[in-house]
Amino acid sequence: MYKAKVAGVGHYVPENIVSNNDLAQLMDTDDEWIRERTGIEERRWVKEGDGNTAATMGIKAAQMAITQAGLEPNDIGHIVFATISPDYYFPGCGVQVQEALGIHTAGATDVRNACSGFIYALSVGNAFVKTGMYEHVLVVASELQSPFLDKTTRGRGVSVIFGDGAGAVVLSKASAKEGGIKSCHLHSEGKHKEELTMKGFGTQHWIGALLEKGVNPDIHFPKMNGNFVFKNAVVRFGEVIKEALDKNGITPDQIDCLIPHQANLRIAQFIQKRMGLRDDQVFNNIQKYGNTTGASIALALSEAVQTGAVKRGDLVCLAAFGAGFTWGSVLMEY
Repeated sequence: MYKAKVAGVGHYVPENIVSNNDLAQLMDTDDEWIRERTGIEERRWVKEGDGNTAATMGIKAAQMAITQAGLEPNDIGHIVFATISPDYYFPGCGVQVQEALGIHTAGATDVRNACSGFIYALSVGNAFVKTGMYEHVLVVASELQSPFLDKTTRGRGVSVIFGDGAGAVVLSKASAKEGGIKSCHLHSEGKHKEELTMKGFGTQHWIGALLEKGVNPDIHFPKMNGNFVFKNAVVRFGEVIKEALDKNGITPDQIDCLIPHQANLRIAQFIQKRMGLRDDQVFNNIQKYGNTTGASIALALSEAVQTGAVKRGDLVCLAAFGAGFTWGSVLMEY
């Protein structure tokens, strides 16, 4: 068995900044209400006609990651793409990355695990490298959520949270002296699937009903039982982070950087306090990007590297919780 390492990172966000005050023009809310509940100050939303899609944003992040890894596109052996907002119902975005970057006929795998998507995709890529099947795997996570949000007072509990963006990493075979990914941990609990969901456009709510009856807010917009999700998230985050640390004989004080899924700043702060971590041990950027769903950890990891918050040799823990419910963690030496 081999070890996989993160050889390069990249991210991309749309240029269009949407502030809390901007949202107050669309619904009954204000800056204080949003900050108090989520910690979010602004987010990026695509603008119609700006050319941004889940695939194109992912491609830009991927190009950055491949360049940082010192590779050429054709060095990539496989593509893993995580999103719940693909350009097409099918095929998935992975093949669009393959085409756009001109990567030979590399395989492409698509992952649909919402906010846990990047952790699941990273775990798949890690397995490919560990088994020796591929030397270099491109893992992309990209989300374009803004067009699917109910931007009225009715939907404000969800719509103020989400933003658009993408992140990517290149996983490569590590040398014997390099730390790389130490372990991955994945979980799910389907009995809570309807606590955080968007049912519309699945085969139980097909296009015929939409054309005949029009948009049904309970079906065609994301729905979230916020308090229930929060209570489960803080428990599962703590459990899965502890699972990763215990597996590797690590204590919280040894972590250089915890990067949680950027769901809600209050969740991240709760986990930080419970684990006894210092501010410089936790990286958050939800304040300026909102919750970018499956892309959030990839985007945050790339920005943490870019800003020097994560450096080579650092012990980094990534953790996510999302719809399904699904949750997971990855412990690695960057």
